[in-house]
Amino acid sequence: MPTIDGERLVVITPNVLEKMLVSEKLKREAILMPGRFPLDQIRNIGIIAHIDAGKTTVTERILYYTGRTYKIGGVDEGTTVMDWMEQERQRGITITAAATTCDWKDHRINIIDTPGHVDFTAEVERSLRVLDGGVVVFDAVAGVEAQSETVWRQADRYGVPRICFINKMDRIGADFKRCLVMIEERLQAKPLTLQLPLGSEGSFQGVIDLVENKAWQFDGSPDSEPEEVAIPLSEKATCREFRQALIEKLAEDDDHILAAYLEGSDIAAPDLRAALRRVTLANKGIPVLCGSALKNKGIRLLLDAIVAYLPSPLDMPPVRAIEMGTGAEVTRLASDEAPFSALAFKVVADPFVGRLVYLRVYSGRVKAGAQVFNSARGKRERIGRLLLMHANRRQEVSETDTGDIVATLGLKNTFTGDTLCTATQQVILESIRFPEPVLSIAIEPKTRVDQDRMKEALHRLAEEDPTFKVTYNKETGQTLVSGMGELHLEVIVSRLLSEYRVTAKVGKPLVAYKETINTKVKAEGRFVKQTGGRGQYGHVFIEIEPLEHGAGFQFVGRIRGGALPKPFILAAEAGIKEAMETGVTSGYPLVDIKVTLYDGSYHEVDSSEMAFKMAGSMALKKAVSKANPIILEPVMRLEAVTPGQFLGDIIGDFTSRRGRIGSIETRGDTSTVRCLVPLAETFGYATTLRSLTQGRATHSMEFYQCQEMPADLADQIRGKAMGS
Repeated sequence: MPTIDGERLVVITPNVLEKMLVSEKLKREAILMPGRFPLDQIRNIGIIAHIDAGKTTVTERILYYTGRTYKIGGVDEGTTVMDWMEQERQRGITITAAATTCDWKDHRINIIDTPGHVDFTAEVERSLRVLDGGVVVFDAVAGVEAQSETVWRQADRYGVPRICFINKMDRIGADFKRCLVMIEERLQAKPLTLQLPLGSEGSFQGVIDLVENKAWQFDGSPDSEPEEVAIPLSEKATCREFRQALIEKLAEDDDHILAAYLEGSDIAAPDLRAALRRVTLANKGIPVLCGSALKNKGIRLLLDAIVAYLPSPLDMPPVRAIEMGTGAEVTRLASDEAPFSALAFKVVADPFVGRLVYLRVYSGRVKAGAQVFNSARGKRERIGRLLLMHANRRQEVSETDTGDIVATLGLKNTFTGDTLCTATQQVILESIRFPEPVLSIAIEPKTRVDQDRMKEALHRLAEEDPTFKVTYNKETGQTLVSGMGELHLEVIVSRLLSEYRVTAKVGKPLVAYKETINTKVKAEGRFVKQTGGRGQYGHVFIEIEPLEHGAGFQFVGRIRGGALPKPFILAAEAGIKEAMETGVTSGYPLVDIKVTLYDGSYHEVDSSEMAFKMAGSMALKKAVSKANPIILEPVMRLEAVTPGQFLGDIIGDFTSRRGRIGSIETRGDTSTVRCLVPLAETFGYATTLRSLTQGRATHSMEFYQCQEMPADLADQIRGKAMGS
C-alpha cells in the first residue's frame, strides 16, 4: 500500500473513479427512473438457492456491473449492500428478502435477493408470488441441496420461469456435469446447457458459449471485459456433443427448431436464442449457465441471459382476480391503461421512515397521495410516499406503473397478502399461503416498561413476518412466540433485545405440537345458568370428523327450519374455534377437523350469543374426547453430507432419534444421507454432528409435515399437560 509520511494512500483506478462518479450522479440527480421503461424491457426476478450457494455474492456483482454500486461488498466482511441488517452481517447469511433496481442494456431489472436458510422460507414464498422470473444458484461442488429442492417446488407452484447459474466453478471438487444430472434427477427438470466451463477447479478461467460457439476468458478483475478466445481443440468434440443435445432438447418443445432439425439445416444463434426464450417462458426447459461470482467470472453473461430468456410482465399470463360483489373470475392485463391492482407482499417497520408496505403493481398506475381500496379488508387507504428501494436505502418517485415493485408509506391497515385496487372496480388477487410455525419459546419482560415495549415490538415483528406468531397463555401468564426453527426465533429475540431495547427472560425452545382426531362422532353441548334474573341458555348438537393433513378447519351450519337464529350459529362457531386454539386433551391447538352444527334449541328470553358460544365450546370438547384424539408432531426432512468413514455413526444417531432413513447416496468418499426426523429429536443436532465427524460433516433441515406421534410418547405429553 503506497504511503506518504506514514499515511496510507488509496489508489483509485480510472475505471473505479468512473463508476464512483456515475453512482454519485445517480444519487444526486435521482435519475434512476428518468422515464417509463417499456413493459417488454422490464424483468422482475428473484435470486433463490440453498444457503451458502452464493446468492448474495451474485447479486452484489450484478449491482456492480450494472453501475448501481461502485464498490463490491463481501459477505464475509459484512459489507454487502443487500445484507444490510445487523443480524445478517453478524451471521453472514441473508435473513430478509431485499429488493433493488438496476439497468442493463436498456432493460430495467427489479431484483429480490432471498434467504437460503429453511427458517426464512416464507421470504422466498412471498417473493416468488410476485416475481416473473428466477435465477436459481447452485454450488458446483454440492449441486442440488435440500433447500434447493424446496425453493424449486415453490417456483413450480407459482409457475415461475427460471434459469440456473452453477456457481463456485473454481472450487476444489466442482463438477458441472454432475450438477446437470442432479437438476434432471432430483428436480425433475430439463436442463438446457448454454455454457460449458473452460477449465475446472483451480484452473477455471472462463466459459464456452454453446449458442454462439465462442469461448470467453476472464482474468478475475471486476473491471476487465471478457476476452474472446479460441475454443481449445480438446473441448471441440464435447462442445459439438452438448450443442447437438441442446438442439435436440429444444426440438422436443419448439416447432421452429424441430422443422430446421428435420431438414438438417444449420441453426443460427439468433434462432437458438429465440427458441430458448419460448421454451423457458413455457416452463418446458431451464437454461443453465456457469461461473464464479466471487472471482467475477460469468456475471455479465448471466445478465445477458436474464434479459434474453426471462419474462417481462407482458410475457406472463394476465393476472387472475375475483371480482368483489359478483364473485366472478376476471383478469387484469399488464397495461398502464388497465384498472389499478397491486398485491402487498411485505411489511417492514423501518426505524427511519415508519411502516413500509412493499407492492407489486400488476395493472394500471397510481400516484403518490392517491386513494386506493383494500379489498381484503374492505377499507379505503391513501398512498403516502412512493419509494424505490435499494436494500435499506430509498429513492422517492411520484408515480408507479404496471410491472413495478415499490414500497409505500401511509398504508395503516394493509398487511401481507392484501390486494389494493380502485374503489370503482374492486377485485381481490390470490393471497399468499405461509407454513405454520413449528417451534415456540416463552418470553417474559423484566419490568412494566419492558412489558409495554415488548407488546409493541412483538406486534411490529408479527406484522413483518407472517410465520411469526404471538400468543398469550392465560393459565401461566407467559407470552409465547412461535417460529419456523431455532435460528428464526434466535433472530427474532436478537432483534427484540437490540432494535427495540426490550429486557426480557427467554425460555427454552418448545415443539409446537398439534391435536387432531381419528373418528367421526356426534355430541351435544348444553349451557344453562339461572342466577335469579335473566338466565343463560344455549343448546347445540354437532358432528365432528377428521380431515386430511393440512386441510385446516371447516364449519358447516346445517340448521333446518330456522331451529336457531343466525347470530347464535355464528356464536357457536366462535366458541368452537376458541376451544380449538387451546385443544382438549393436552392443551395444543386442534387442527384438520370438520364440524357440522346440525341441530339445537334456544329460549326466547334467556338465550344469548355468549350462551351459545359456551355451548359450542362444550360440545366440541365432549366430541373430541370421544373421537380417538391423537397428537401430531412436526417432522423434519434432514440431510447430512459426511465423509464415508463416519456414515455408520451418523445412521446410528439418526436411528436413536426416531429417524427414518430415506436414501443414502455415495460419491467418492462422500456420502449424503436423507431421512425424516421428529423436530423434538433434533435439538442440539449440530453439536452432535460435529462431535461424531470431527467437524467434517454438514447438514441441512427443513419442515416436512406433521405426523402422528407414537401412543406412548403422546401419553407422556398429555401427562405433562395435565400435571402443569
